[in-house]
Amino acid sequence: MRIGSRPLVGIALLALCASGAGAQVTATPPADSLPPGYAGSASCLDCHAKEHAVFAGTVKGRLLVGRPRDKHEALGCESCHGPGKAHEQSGGEELGQLVTFGPRSKTSVKARDAVCLSCHEKTARVMWEGSVHETRDVACTSCHTLMHSVSDRANLRRETAPATCGHCHQQRVAQMLRASHMPVGEGKMDCTACHNPHGSPNEKLLIASSVNEVCFACHAEKRGPFMWQHPPVIESCSNCHDPHGTAHEKLLKVPKPRLCQQCHDPTSHPTQPRGITAVDARFIQGRQCVDCHFNIHGSNHPSGKYFTR
Repeated sequence: MRIGSRPLVGIALLALCASGAGAQVTATPPADSLPPGYAGSASCLDCHAKEHAVFAGTVKGRLLVGRPRDKHEALGCESCHGPGKAHEQSGGEELGQLVTFGPRSKTSVKARDAVCLSCHEKTARVMWEGSVHETRDVACTSCHTLMHSVSDRANLRRETAPATCGHCHQQRVAQMLRASHMPVGEGKMDCTACHNPHGSPNEKLLIASSVNEVCFACHAEKRGPFMWQHPPVIESCSNCHDPHGTAHEKLLKVPKPRLCQQCHDPTSHPTQPRGITAVDARFIQGRQCVDCHFNIHGSNHPSGKYFTR
């Protein structure tokens, strides 16, 4: 159906654009519409053209420079750095109210983080205030960078989350290089699979209420419930395992049977080598409690109080 030579659908689209429902906020607001103290992103290009060109190619740059979603994002550089008119008028000699994020920044960590949190305050960051990283003056820019594209996601300062976390947590990096380790180096998981670096009400910034709940997310078969439950397992998986890596099988802290003997008195079993015909030769030769006590995480067998096979 047409009115004159123009389809009705075309009229509908024109009406939609005229109403502003599908319109995009202009990337460069007029100078007279800027808030007091703001100079506009165009003034930044006089001195920072090179930095602006690099930033425009990043994920955040394409948003702020090319397709701002509201009036705040339309401020461009000053949407994060704050009003820069005093800085422009002084020829770059004075910072004025500018917020800087570099390693030598004189802006307080709290003020820098406040800029990021003005937009990124929800979801994983709701527990940032009072978290371990926040109280130790770890800034958002300690882990993230917006001016360069370094990582594939999250604007991380290094290529991956483990590399970013490992800059400070070098002991954990060393542990994950041991013979038995989580598949972090293989790229099958990263630190955020278990920890929330932006804050958590749980110990060690865990994403779940306890160590066990984090482990059960992948190792559901160990959850139970079981008729016969092993007390150390109920308390914490970390009683026996070190999740970051060990030199022993299955991330065990101590090799078997010494791990078991930390709690269990070995007098009921011989601990000295005997001949191959001895009754307990199987236990002695393999040095493995789990040769017999296999279901150590829990058993549902009616006679499984000793967690046997």
